[in-house]
Amino acid sequence: MAMCSFVNKLVSIRPTELQVQWQKLGFCAFLHFGMNTFTNKEWGDGKEEPTTYSPTSLNTDQWCEALKAAGVTACIITAKHHDGFCLFDTASTSHNVMNSPLPVDVVAALSTSCAKYELKLGVYLSPWDRNALVYGSGKPYDDFFCIQLDELTTRYGDLYCVWFDGACGEGSNGKTQVYDWPRYFSIIRKNQPKAAICICGPDVRWIGNEAGFSRTSEWSVVPERLRHAEATAARSQQSDDSRFREKPISSQDIDLGSREFLAAELENGGGLCWYPAEVDVSIRPGWFYHPEEDDQIRSAENLLDIYEKSVGGNAALLLNVPPDVKGRISSADASRLKELGNRIRDIFSDNLFSQAVIEIGGENMSDLLVDDDHFWVGNTEQVDIHIRLLKQETLTHIVLCEEIRKSQRIEAFCVAAEVGGTWESIYQGTTVGFKKICRFNPTQAQNWHICITHSRQWPTLRFIGGYYDRGNVLK
Repeated sequence: MAMCSFVNKLVSIRPTELQVQWQKLGFCAFLHFGMNTFTNKEWGDGKEEPTTYSPTSLNTDQWCEALKAAGVTACIITAKHHDGFCLFDTASTSHNVMNSPLPVDVVAALSTSCAKYELKLGVYLSPWDRNALVYGSGKPYDDFFCIQLDELTTRYGDLYCVWFDGACGEGSNGKTQVYDWPRYFSIIRKNQPKAAICICGPDVRWIGNEAGFSRTSEWSVVPERLRHAEATAARSQQSDDSRFREKPISSQDIDLGSREFLAAELENGGGLCWYPAEVDVSIRPGWFYHPEEDDQIRSAENLLDIYEKSVGGNAALLLNVPPDVKGRISSADASRLKELGNRIRDIFSDNLFSQAVIEIGGENMSDLLVDDDHFWVGNTEQVDIHIRLLKQETLTHIVLCEEIRKSQRIEAFCVAAEVGGTWESIYQGTTVGFKKICRFNPTQAQNWHICITHSRQWPTLRFIGGYYDRGNVLK
């Protein structure tokens, strides 16, 4: 394939509007809550009695308050985990919250709280059910599962996503199930057409680990076959393995979207798709609440680092915050969320480029590039951007955003500042995508220069921002 037609092929791969709206959310939360909260396990076996579930002061408003303090925009509730216990009123099984000492539909309560606190709601429904006797039976289990999926997607208002993993182990009968993913997806598309299907699904992919690691170069244009990788039983998680939760990105998974990698994919008969990544990580070592982990909460600086490398690395962040046995987010977790939110707001609330003169090719683009409603499109692969502040300012962060509706194009860029009359290299980066947060040591300058050195066809920019972290913490 000629280089020109190959590059044209790459930039022709673009997101659906559903994927754009999903990525705009940026920072979301996972709420692992259910039977495991009360058995102090990560994975239940489905033999638990509904009476074991007994929160003493369930308060979904408090969950939302804690998440909002961190700057979270949406949350996902574990409507059913692998133990099969449903946190919603379902006609499919008696193994549900309505037969517990606190017969409150948790999904309904959270839906009301999310509306009150202006958070979007998503649901997780485990396809692996260790309680259901029909699990492993083929269509009878799919019928059972689809009843639950239909209930969740029709009763609780608009959902921003339905979240699946590829967990596929044995049920109570010793059998495994071959999931009818096309059938599941069709129900979601019918009932919730604006909901993204993550991460075993066509809209959003898994970053590749559960430890908060993200790639230096994250591409959203990737091989089509990645859409099917996590939905296969051979690659699914079949037991509770802490090494799986902590596994860093393997070397063979580092490059998913370079020109060389995608060229080889096309030459081998593969296809390409737009498939953005989500970074999934827990605020604690486990995903459900365990009192022995109260002193093992991630620090605010560690969470900030994960935030900047995920939300600021062309991915989205899904941070798990598990409610405790009272039915509340613990005071320690809530305090850490507030601390994280304060750090994010302290850094990114004051865009020092908002009053700067921004020139591209001698043309003043100042108004355009500080306004999310507009974007700039170049006409050459390499672009020089000059930024002149009203006076010398100290910066620690620069944010760049492409207009991903025109695909992902920037492959390499660098940042320089004029310090003491000399231009100094400050930062070198690769991909930008929806958002790139460039973090560097505090640098004081009035004149800044951004050079896009490599791009596919020509670059786009939707936003440029400059910021100062008064905490001056660089990891």
